[in-house]
Amino acid sequence: MSPSRRDRLRRETLAEIREAARTLLTTRGSAAVTINAVAREVGMSGPALYHYFSGHDELVQAVTADFFAELGAEMRAARDAQRSGGGTISARLLATCRAMRGWAIAHPAEFGWIFTSPVPAAVTRSPDSARNLAGRDFERVFQEEIATLWETSPFPIPDDLPPAVRAQLRAYIDKLGVKLPVEAVYVTTSCWIRLYGLLCMEVLNQLDYIYTDVEPIFEECLKDMAGLLGLDYEPPPA
Repeated sequence: MSPSRRDRLRRETLAEIREAARTLLTTRGSAAVTINAVAREVGMSGPALYHYFSGHDELVQAVTADFFAELGAEMRAARDAQRSGGGTISARLLATCRAMRGWAIAHPAEFGWIFTSPVPAAVTRSPDSARNLAGRDFERVFQEEIATLWETSPFPIPDDLPPAVRAQLRAYIDKLGVKLPVEAVYVTTSCWIRLYGLLCMEVLNQLDYIYTDVEPIFEECLKDMAGLLGLDYEPPPA
């Protein structure tokens, strides 16, 4: 059944509110994203905006979910382009990681909003919140390719993980719904943490005092990751 006119208008207004929040973030910084400021951007009062979002935290999480979805879409597009062109699993994984970096560099404010802002306790206690669901969908882009790799070419894994680490990884696997041994996820999350840490330092300008071009460092990181996963490193297109 087609949505009613009222439902369509509500969806359009919700999208307009989230876009206004993004504009404030990218032009004036995260501190500018307040309920009243967003309301002014869309031509309504602060109290009226509460008809659409219960408060600042819910608005923030909705916008964060949008960013996760956009980033995930960029990564999937890069992966699928390699897949349709007959690219190897190595080419797909590397393209996925490079797409993540490309989006982060092009959208530093949004990347910072997602990955460097503290996550409220209320969100961590709500595993099925819009933000967390979008975040898990984003993570699957990487982990599902690893699961495909594992089915055909298992890579070296440790055999002595501490019980506490093993239990936490098992819980993470259950949330993502991927079919991988705990030890394999340990290897891939270690790769992911290193990539993510380097990207955060680059986007937040924490490496400017050393490097004016971080891409070669990122590529070295990708080369190391490929080696750990038993893959051939393929340089980016010229």
